[in-house]
Amino acid sequence: MLKVYDRIIDMRGSLITVQAQNISLGEIAKIFKSDGTITYGSVLRFEEDLVTLQVFENVRGISTGDKVSFLNKQMQATFSDSLLGRCFSGTGSPIDTGPEVIGEKIDINTPSFNPTKRIIPRDIIRTNIPMIDLFNCLVKSQKIPIFSIAGEPYNQLLMRIANQTDADIVIIGGMGLRFDDYQAFIQNAEKSASFDKTIMYIHLAIDPAVECLLVPDMALATAEKFALEGKNVLVLLTDMTAFADSIKEISITMDQIPSNRGYPGSLYSDLAKRYEKAVDIDKSGSITIVSVTTMPGGDVTHPIPDNTGYITEGQFYLHDSMIDPFGSLSRLKQNVIGKVTREDHSDLANTMIRLFADSKKAKERQSMGFKLSHWDEKLLRYHDFFVERMMKLEVNITLEEALDLGWTTLAECFRQEEVAMKKSLIDQYWPKEKAYD
Repeated sequence: MLKVYDRIIDMRGSLITVQAQNISLGEIAKIFKSDGTITYGSVLRFEEDLVTLQVFENVRGISTGDKVSFLNKQMQATFSDSLLGRCFSGTGSPIDTGPEVIGEKIDINTPSFNPTKRIIPRDIIRTNIPMIDLFNCLVKSQKIPIFSIAGEPYNQLLMRIANQTDADIVIIGGMGLRFDDYQAFIQNAEKSASFDKTIMYIHLAIDPAVECLLVPDMALATAEKFALEGKNVLVLLTDMTAFADSIKEISITMDQIPSNRGYPGSLYSDLAKRYEKAVDIDKSGSITIVSVTTMPGGDVTHPIPDNTGYITEGQFYLHDSMIDPFGSLSRLKQNVIGKVTREDHSDLANTMIRLFADSKKAKERQSMGFKLSHWDEKLLRYHDFFVERMMKLEVNITLEEALDLGWTTLAECFRQEEVAMKKSLIDQYWPKEKAYD
């Protein structure tokens, strides 16, 4: 029989403290409010017999005379195929009009997948976004963030990726979302006819901070279960800065000694614990994680993007509503470029980026009023074509179409001998009808 404790010693924000024994970290507790309602919390720390819990949902109505009962189990998610097409809160409760989900209970906060069962990533995930597919391929089981600032269309970019992917399951974890952002994800899934393979765990900006911490764990625990059943799962997390800020808020409430800019010293481990769930399982499914990290003030040295960069396998750098080729990097692209894609992929991508870098310098010379050479004029024309055909997020073409368009763009701006590419590739792919005049 579960023991009931009838006194709350201290209350601070979303944290309460009770005097109890034989309690474990992460254990779930049931809190009986004086108004007859029930809420839940989990054990965050204990010192001797003083146990601190973080309360889920709203702490309004809790008093020091309320009763607390520990349930001898960790936080769990419900797993079932009926999760598809549904929206849930950070605690796993439905926030749509559907019924409670009945299914298998699975623990969250479990260790990362057994390394001996992981295989080397080698499959491309197509997005039909040239700045990703052509220049920084997204690879199955990759963990990669979108570095951006508030106000950029990063959620719209996530929606594009969700719509274009051939993944079996798409799980969206929203943290600190405005209500209109939440509705936009729903409307996008319905419009793109992908709602039947989508699951959403949503924490709104008005919800308690503790629920924000549960969103990625709920999403990734569910994703891992689907992956073990042979499904390829794409997990989209937005915004991990809200997640880190919630950790910071709770650690301050607990009087923990802060580290860099007030964030706890555990920030790296807290982020890595979630990102390392990305996996390609031998003879089974996979988990690919694409997240959003908004950089406060656009500062890439801020603790959140700084720690994220050490954990993940590259980043997509989004600014001015476009993916910047110079700030973006996919460390796994070499596993697929030229191996599962066309033989000209690597040379073409490198050449186009090299010429675009030269065109940026020509653009600077033009802005400073210098006299432009004939070569500068070619580069300026190429710059405009590159931005319009490759960088704008509205562009929606397959990788093969992007490769062909890349060759066409080179041919419209330069002569064959000016691009410094292998003659064998030029002979095979240079479009004769588009030759530069």
